[in-house]
Amino acid sequence: MSRADGNGWTLACADSLLWLHAAETESVDAVVTDPPYSSGGQHRGDRTAATSAKYQNSDSAIEYPEFNGDTRDQRGYLAWCSLWLAEAWRITKPGGVGIVFTDWRMLPTATDAFQAGGWVWRGIVPWTKPGARPHLGRFTASCEFAIWGSKGPMPNDRGVGVLPGFIEAIPVRSDVRQHLTEKPESVMRKLVQIVPAGGLICDPFAGSGTTGVAALLEDRRFVGVEMSAEYHRIACDRLRALENLEHRRDAERGQAGLFTTEPKR
Repeated sequence: MSRADGNGWTLACADSLLWLHAAETESVDAVVTDPPYSSGGQHRGDRTAATSAKYQNSDSAIEYPEFNGDTRDQRGYLAWCSLWLAEAWRITKPGGVGIVFTDWRMLPTATDAFQAGGWVWRGIVPWTKPGARPHLGRFTASCEFAIWGSKGPMPNDRGVGVLPGFIEAIPVRSDVRQHLTEKPESVMRKLVQIVPAGGLICDPFAGSGTTGVAALLEDRRFVGVEMSAEYHRIACDRLRALENLEHRRDAERGQAGLFTTEPKR
């Protein structure tokens, strides 16, 4: 296992389940993540295709790194998610938050796994994508879903305001995104606001680092893990670039740096 550290963030390159198992109990304020959905089609043959085939237009000239763990059937997905969600629950402080993305195909399985992992399921925040491709004679599949809940009781007076029940944002353009299933930064910034300022957010499936970027931009701290060495490098580059940009802006304003709090150990 390797890791990179910055001012307010840490990102390991490792297997997520093994990393979670070794992490300190009750050490983070929230787990906010976008794991592999094991989706992408109606049949098993569709699910087991390469991620580039499932999540990329065939006419795209851009080659993204593949990612692992996206070929499980629903039973395998339920068992696997229950394992890592239980570990995520363990490392979260009492009253802390869990947020997990999924799509419509895996929504029932993901909500079962969320509760099997010990979380109190409190709702779903749809991410609505304007301009989604219509389907003649059918409802347009224009949403993905952030399942959310807490580790036990969740007090109202947490220093967090009223948050939206759904988020509308266009997907990241293929010529800009750095991951096959990258979520918009604006979506993740809304979601991390459920965590009080200064809190430590964990993402066990960091991908290209969008959760970490959102956490830092919203004055939270970040710790994560990514199995793919290629995506780990991409995420670290994004986090370092953001950190350097914020320090430059602070210097221009004559203010102290935004990310001055060391990550909790």
